[in-house]
Amino acid sequence: MLKIGDVVVYPMHGAGTIAGVEKNEINGEEKSYYVLDMPMGNLKVMLPLDSLDKLGLRDVIGQAEVDEIEKVLQGEPESQAGGWNKRYHATLARMKDGDLLDIAAIVRNLELQDRKKKISAGERRLLELSRQILISELMFAKNQSEEEVVSWIAEILERPRI
Repeated sequence: MLKIGDVVVYPMHGAGTIAGVEKNEINGEEKSYYVLDMPMGNLKVMLPLDSLDKLGLRDVIGQAEVDEIEKVLQGEPESQAGGWNKRYHATLARMKDGDLLDIAAIVRNLELQDRKKKISAGERRLLELSRQILISELMFAKNQSEEEVVSWIAEILERPRI
């Protein structure tokens, strides 16, 4: 069971800290919710206690996974065939999985594509969301500030591709 102060990752939102438990009444039924404080965007997410097992919550990655993230960010971008709409839906489906290695690959692919030829507005929203998810978890995994993590990612993306 989760407790106040625990750090968890909520797919499609990123990492946050359980700040408390609140009760809310919805449609005449009172339910209990964990309140998850998200460092990116100062969001407050409420997670229903009675359906936590369906939400895909997981622990923050460890150092071995941080090293893997670095390798993914420095790797060659994946080429995606098709128009922006097809790429958008494929990327969105990949993001919903919540795998941080996939999120890192999405950040790398879209960031590098945007440098070559500007990406669509929809892909830009996916880039911003995937960056937010990646940064929020790396802040906890690396025990660094948002600015430090942003600089770390930028430095890796500037390196020559391996």
